[in-house]
Amino acid sequence: MRNLWLFIGKYNAFFLLIIFFTISLILLVKNNSFQRARVWNSSNQLVGQSYEQVNELSSYLKLDKINDSLAAENAKLRNQLATSFSSDSIKQVAVRDTTLKQQYTYIVARVINNSVHQKNNYLTINRGSRHGISKGMGVTSAKGIVGIVFNVNEDFSTIRSLLHSETKVSANVNGSIGSLVWGEGNYDARFAYLKDIQSHLSIKKGNRVVTSEFSMFPEGTAIGYVTATRTSQGDNSLDIKIKLNTDFATLEYVYVINNILSAQQLSLEAQNKIE
Repeated sequence: MRNLWLFIGKYNAFFLLIIFFTISLILLVKNNSFQRARVWNSSNQLVGQSYEQVNELSSYLKLDKINDSLAAENAKLRNQLATSFSSDSIKQVAVRDTTLKQQYTYIVARVINNSVHQKNNYLTINRGSRHGISKGMGVTSAKGIVGIVFNVNEDFSTIRSLLHSETKVSANVNGSIGSLVWGEGNYDARFAYLKDIQSHLSIKKGNRVVTSEFSMFPEGTAIGYVTATRTSQGDNSLDIKIKLNTDFATLEYVYVINNILSAQQLSLEAQNKIE
């Protein structure tokens, strides 16, 4: 206590200055409407800026929850797309009954492991069999196709990426159907190649490439666009270089496609093998 009094006594002039300055400032603001308004505006602006900074920090800390919510909402909207339904039309004489039957549903998942620089790349997602995922399902991102479910356990699944030497997808460009593959000696995660397109067909740079009706993906799912074409050596077909829509290096969320009618199709096709 003695030291405190000595400190105050030593700097008493400074403390008196602070006290008198504060009193004069209060009197000035209290008795002058212009200064009072300026002080209120300044304090409100300071408080507002403080709230804004706190809100930005709070929003940043909630980004994971926000992203999860948006991804779930996207999956819900994808389930309502026209491409998720198949036409179930029956025509008898002059009577036509046309209805739409849902064929595809989407399960949102988060990517927890991913490779893009190998010859054969895989992804791991945080959804498994208890979420309705099974081997062979197609997987897309918000921008384009990603790959095919390869292995599944109760809580996780691995996906054989489109960036895999054994992944092939039936693709359509300008009405012509070919086989989309990756690699060809140039393992760049941004590009793939479309094969088996006849050289006499008019395929131009910038043409959009989508999945065909013969793929496991809904017909018309985005893949990418043509960046270059050349005639393949040894046959009469084109090698078409495709810039992929999906940025595999930054994937965070994917959508696993459940083809509701696939079991019926596989069962019917299995009978052909037996016969």
